[in-house]
Amino acid sequence: MDFIPVCEPTFSGNERKYLLDAFDSGWISSTGEYVKKLENYFSSYCGLDFGITVSNGTVALHTALVALDIRKGDEVIIPNFNGIYGAFAICYQGAIPVFVDAEPETWNIDPEKIEEKITNRTKAIIAVHIYGHPCDMDPIISIAKKHNLKVVEDAAEAHGGDYRGKKCGSLADISIFSFFANKLATSGEGGIILTNNSQLADKCRYYKNLCFPLNGSRNFIHEDIGYNYRMSNIAAAIGLAQLEKLDENVELRRNNNKLYQEFLKDIPGITFQPEKEWAKNVYWMNAIIINKDEFGIDRNSLMQKLNKFGIQTRYFFVGMNRQPSLKKYGCNHDGKFPISDWLSDNGLYLPSTSNLGQRKIKYICDSIASIHKLINKSKLI
Repeated sequence: MDFIPVCEPTFSGNERKYLLDAFDSGWISSTGEYVKKLENYFSSYCGLDFGITVSNGTVALHTALVALDIRKGDEVIIPNFNGIYGAFAICYQGAIPVFVDAEPETWNIDPEKIEEKITNRTKAIIAVHIYGHPCDMDPIISIAKKHNLKVVEDAAEAHGGDYRGKKCGSLADISIFSFFANKLATSGEGGIILTNNSQLADKCRYYKNLCFPLNGSRNFIHEDIGYNYRMSNIAAAIGLAQLEKLDENVELRRNNNKLYQEFLKDIPGITFQPEKEWAKNVYWMNAIIINKDEFGIDRNSLMQKLNKFGIQTRYFFVGMNRQPSLKKYGCNHDGKFPISDWLSDNGLYLPSTSNLGQRKIKYICDSIASIHKLINKSKLI
């Protein structure tokens, strides 16, 4: 079996056709028809009025915070268990990330622990759909309304997911997606901001384009400090073709996860991210927790052994409470985050490419089974 990477993009549609068309048009930077086509296509897919493309998911989140007027000294509540990009986007504004632990079932931010972190400086909550499983948004929205807070929906890992019949990305004041290479739809690098609020949309377009006037000629007079966060027409061409295949790729990843769960069901010490009855999990990553006592070895040892079988894996995110950069910045690291710590210490991703296929998944699972068998056989000798 050839080396199996943890994730690769799947190109099965019009990627090459659109890419060459954009190239041949001569419009390869941020002006070109594919930028607008992608914005219209994905905003419509999610049931929203406005889409604003940007150069990656992190700057999508930063631009959303700028549009929401998050400023120095403001506090923004985020999940402690998440990639570092969300906290960094807050820091770019001089604001303070405030950490809330995960809940143990879906691994998303625990709504029951949000309210205790709200102060008179809190301005927003960022809800992240971890690994493709939607947050429980209703209580988060309710808390935000009670305290007059804005909600940013970080759907960077949840393209095509559903929450109570509504598309991920359509559930908050403003939402963001990433189009990085390992996402369910990629443009290589890229991102998009979605909203139904025309004022927020205009602000995002304004600030992501160096604060050039939205209407009128470019006289190179800039009233505000802006950012060069534009997506290229080349990237948008690839991204549009990917989005046309999004539903197909979601079903491939959901089927892959079913195969993993079926092939590994008799091996103790492996826990998968579940799917709540109110959610559609897109399984951006086939994420598992390893119980050392039940499986026989810890997560790190299993990853090392899988690598010898030619199977690449990845650690889970490391919680914000453990990030030295955020401690230096001045974030409050007091308190305990037991669920985040448990996830960070014991979780790994198995290969998750959309078109991975049954043969490779069976090989991966057989490799895990053989490792488990050998480890436990040696303990009996």
